[in-house]
Amino acid sequence: MASATSLCSLGCRLNRSDFTVCRFGSKTKTNLVLCMQQSFECNCINRRSVLSLVPGLLSAPSLAKAAGLPPEEKPKLCDSTCEQELANLPTVTTESGLQYKDIRVGGGPSPPVGFQVAANYVAMVPSGQIFDSSLDKGEPYIFRVGAGQVIKGLDEGILSMKVGGKRRLYIPGDLAFPKGLSSAPGRPRVAANSPVVFDVSLEYIPGLDDEE
Repeated sequence: MASATSLCSLGCRLNRSDFTVCRFGSKTKTNLVLCMQQSFECNCINRRSVLSLVPGLLSAPSLAKAAGLPPEEKPKLCDSTCEQELANLPTVTTESGLQYKDIRVGGGPSPPVGFQVAANYVAMVPSGQIFDSSLDKGEPYIFRVGAGQVIKGLDEGILSMKVGGKRRLYIPGDLAFPKGLSSAPGRPRVAANSPVVFDVSLEYIPGLDDEE
C-alpha cells in the first residue's frame, strides 16, 4: 500500500486505499467530489478546489474511472450504425494478406503511386482500442502514398481507394509495425508484428485535384 500523501496545508492526508469519488442523486456528472477520511469524519471537497490545491493529482479520465463513469468517447470514422452495417459488407482479401471492407466507395480518382494524399484515419488494436487518430489532430494526415512513409498495409489499402471513399483495413502483423508501439496515457500498446485495424477516409489528392 502506498504511503499517505500530504494534500494541503489543513493537514488532510489522503491514503490511496481511502480514495473514493462520491455521487449524490442523479447529479453525478456535475457534483463529483473527493471524499477524504480525516480522523473519523468524511470531508467532501469540490473537485475543482481539490485540483487547484494539487495540480496533476487527478486527471479527468481517472476521476471518471473512479466514479464508475464511461470514458470520454473519442471521435471515430465509423459510428455504431456503421459498425452494424460492416457486418454485412463483403471482405476483400489481397495477395499480401491485407483485408478490407469498403464503407463507402468514393467517386473521385485513385492516387497514383508517389503522389501525396490527404487522409483521415483512426488506428485501433483488434479489440477496438484507439492508439492513434488524425481526428484528434483536427486535420487530415498528408503523406506520399506508395513511398514507404507509412506502414505497408496502409500504403496498399489507400492505393486502391478513390477520393471520397471510406474503408476499414484489417492489417496483418507483417504489414503493420515491425517494432511495435509503446503504450502511453490513453493509448494501448501495440506489440511488434501484431495485427491492427485502420478506418481510413481519402479526403483529397493535393496536386492531382488542382490539375482537374
